[in-house]
Amino acid sequence: MNDQELIDLYWARNEQAIRETGVKYGRLCASIARNILKNAQDCEECINDTYFALWNAIPAQRPSRFSVFIGRITRNLALKRFTYLSAAKRNPNALLSLEELGDCVSGRDTVESEVEHRRVEQAIDAFLWAQSPEKRTIFIRRYWYFDSIEAICQSTGFSQSKVKSMLYEMRRKLRAHLEREGIEV
Repeated sequence: MNDQELIDLYWARNEQAIRETGVKYGRLCASIARNILKNAQDCEECINDTYFALWNAIPAQRPSRFSVFIGRITRNLALKRFTYLSAAKRNPNALLSLEELGDCVSGRDTVESEVEHRRVEQAIDAFLWAQSPEKRTIFIRRYWYFDSIEAICQSTGFSQSKVKSMLYEMRRKLRAHLEREGIEV
C-alpha cells in the first residue's frame, strides 16, 4: 500500500490504517524508539502512542512525506518518554549524541520564539543539503535516530575513527555555518 492510500484510510477514519501503518512502518518506528529508549516495553508503548497520535493528527493534516511524519512523531514521543523515565538512569547513546551537538546548538535562551526555531531549522537543513549524501546520512543517523557509532560503522563499512572524524568535522562546520547565519551558538 502506498503512502497516499494509507493517508486516505486515515482520512476515512478506517481502522485498517493503523494495521497497514504497522506493516509498512512498524520497523522504522521500532528502530527509532529502540535507539532512544533501549527497553522493549517502552518501545512498544511508544509505537502504540505513535499510532494513536497519527490517528488524531491526520484528519487535520495531510503529510506530504508520511515516513518523515511518522518518524518525527515516534522520535518526539520517545524523547518525551525518555525524559520522563530517565531521572536517574540515562541512555548513553542519546545523551552522548545530544552532548556532541550541544556546542553547535546549545539553546541558551530560556524560550525561543517559533520564528527563531524555524530559522535554525532552515539553517541546519541548508547545511545538511550542502553535504555529500554519505556525510548527511551519517549525521542524521547519529543525531536524529540516535544510532550508535558502532551501528553506523556496521551499516557504512567505515571504521569508528572515520565516522567519529566525519561527525566531528561536520559539527565544526555546522557551528561555523550557524555563526555565519547570525545564529548564536
